Amino acid sequence: MRVFITGASGWIGSATVDELLGAGYEVIGLARSETAAAKLDAKGATVLRGDLDDLDSLRAGSTDADAVIHLANKHDWANPAESNRAERAAVETIGDVLAGSNRPFLLASGVAGIASGRPSTENDRVPWSGPDAPRGGAENLALDYVDKGVRSISLRFAPTVHGAGDHGFIAYIVAAARAKGVSGYVGDGSTGWAAVHRSDAARLVRLGLEKAPAGALLHAVGEGRVSNKAIAEAISRGLDLPTASIAPEDAPDHFGFIGTFFAMDLTSSSTITQELLDWTPTGPTLLDDLDGGSYFRS
Repeated sequence: MRVFITGASGWIGSATVDELLGAGYEVIGLARSETAAAKLDAKGATVLRGDLDDLDSLRAGSTDADAVIHLANKHDWANPAESNRAERAAVETIGDVLAGSNRPFLLASGVAGIASGRPSTENDRVPWSGPDAPRGGAENLALDYVDKGVRSISLRFAPTVHGAGDHGFIAYIVAAARAKGVSGYVGDGSTGWAAVHRSDAARLVRLGLEKAPAGALLHAVGEGRVSNKAIAEAISRGLDLPTASIAPEDAPDHFGFIGTFFAMDLTSSSTITQELLDWTPTGPTLLDDLDGGSYFRS
């Protein structure tokens, strides 16, 4: 099977490429730079040069594949509207190519924000849609293609997909601790994040490709809740810094843009996903990775 992957050189994408190649799949990876192309080529993947704004490349990769896994995102924190526009255009372009073929179309989404006051589950639908919605309403747009003959599957990742080399949300919180000289948690530290190890996330993507039915909502969640105080305490151990409570209203100033998210309760369950795919997370926990020093090496 030939699988076209956007974001193939990214944090989750590169692990997914390794997972699929190891399982005998042929991978076509979208690469926007010479460095990314060289890494993919060295792994044995076929390289397709382009990015999310190059819709012709997206069409070509989707046309030439038996399945598409869309993991790329601009992540333009200064201009989220641009990220949302690009995401919606990419999903629409891929969906139009796959329409009527019943080929798999797996796209990255998230568990954040889809439930309030409780852990989110796979029974929760994303409450927003349309071009002005977060991520351009991409999840619901992709799921609309189920009625057009596409095996659309949503990959809802935990807020932190962690592991050695991670430069995502946890790395930002570690950077704030270094800069401020104190490892902060928000309020009483009781809010929490769901988490998943990168290796478990990549394996879930492969199993979703192989087993998930059209319209499936898969939760890439290894731990349903890790409190922000526990995260701060692990960072304090790793950096030998004191911990401190940061008032919620001061979180954006203390942590930067990530402070708003760190203050939120973004917990989730993956029980349905684990049963559907026979997927059991086996990688290190988030605190294991923090205590193992993954986030504190230069």
